[in-house]
Amino acid sequence: MTTLQQAHPPRHFSIQEILKVPGLDIYQQMVCVVLSTYVNMAASGIPSVEEIAAQGRMSTKEATTALQQLAELKVLPHKVFRDIVGDFGDNRLSWAAKGLLLYLQDHPRATLQELMDISANDKEAIRQELENLRRYGYIDEENEALIADLKEAI
Repeated sequence: MTTLQQAHPPRHFSIQEILKVPGLDIYQQMVCVVLSTYVNMAASGIPSVEEIAAQGRMSTKEATTALQQLAELKVLPHKVFRDIVGDFGDNRLSWAAKGLLLYLQDHPRATLQELMDISANDKEAIRQELENLRRYGYIDEENEALIADLKEAI
């Protein structure tokens, strides 16, 4: 499947290209249209979810869901998604995963054992939240020790 990211740089795509990407629903297409107007108009900064929702004539929840799906399809880079919704605006993550993400931002070299030592959660609970963070693109190469621990725990 060809994505916008493969065909062109992620922030420079035309409306015609958006409409040709297979499987995008109307909300995902509208989010792409709104984002492309920010690029084409040389608007400063990245729009908020609320701005995207208002301009795309959808609810904030619909805009957030469309952004999540575009990031999962790799149409929208995950970094751009995070810049728009923030670390805590992703409703796919539990509060436990969001708290763990916050901790990992301050302690990128944390290990699974260290997380168990400072938490009431057991290995399986921490592993599950780490897996969710990894699945949705929040754990990266900065967390190499944790990724190694996670692979061993599975």
